[in-house]
Amino acid sequence: MARTARVQRKTQETQIVVEIDLDGKGRTQIDTGIGFFDHMLTHIGRHGLFDLKIEAAGDLHIDLHHTVEDVGICLGTALDQAVADKTGIYRFGHASVPMDEALADIAIDLSGRPSLVYNVNFPGNKIGQFDTELVREFARAFSNHARMNLHVNVVYGSNNHHIAEAISKGIGRALRQAVGIDARETEIPSTKGSL
Repeated sequence: MARTARVQRKTQETQIVVEIDLDGKGRTQIDTGIGFFDHMLTHIGRHGLFDLKIEAAGDLHIDLHHTVEDVGICLGTALDQAVADKTGIYRFGHASVPMDEALADIAIDLSGRPSLVYNVNFPGNKIGQFDTELVREFARAFSNHARMNLHVNVVYGSNNHHIAEAISKGIGRALRQAVGIDARETEIPSTKGSL
């Protein structure tokens, strides 16, 4: 059965379409109007081996916040829909990803319960025109709507770009593991019988 989803969101602030195939090859087509954010999302798709298409038009003349948050909402919803009842998945994923001097440690549980733990200190407020605080806003919206535990811990790093890129790659790698099909698991991976 195909593990795919398509989510649309239209508000007075944003218009977004997200398509995801969890069993893809890491092909991405991303256009949010925010260059660095596209870069982050491309890493999530590539390192998660998801085929990912995201088109977003937002009120960038105000700022980038609404677009980043709403893409997180849509991507989280799409992920949640694509894993369906979660039968046979690994459920948990972890990745420790270096990017030059930065090291990000990402842990994920597709538990059905949203929770974000975020321990990241950026040395500056901007990556180009992208506010570093938006990394947290994306992670919060994404984890809430994917209904997952997402722990983002940056052990060290001194370059804003490298920190954010390590986080993005780590999320992709941890998700790849969590949504992967476990050949030994024939049920929903929970003692409750549901997630």
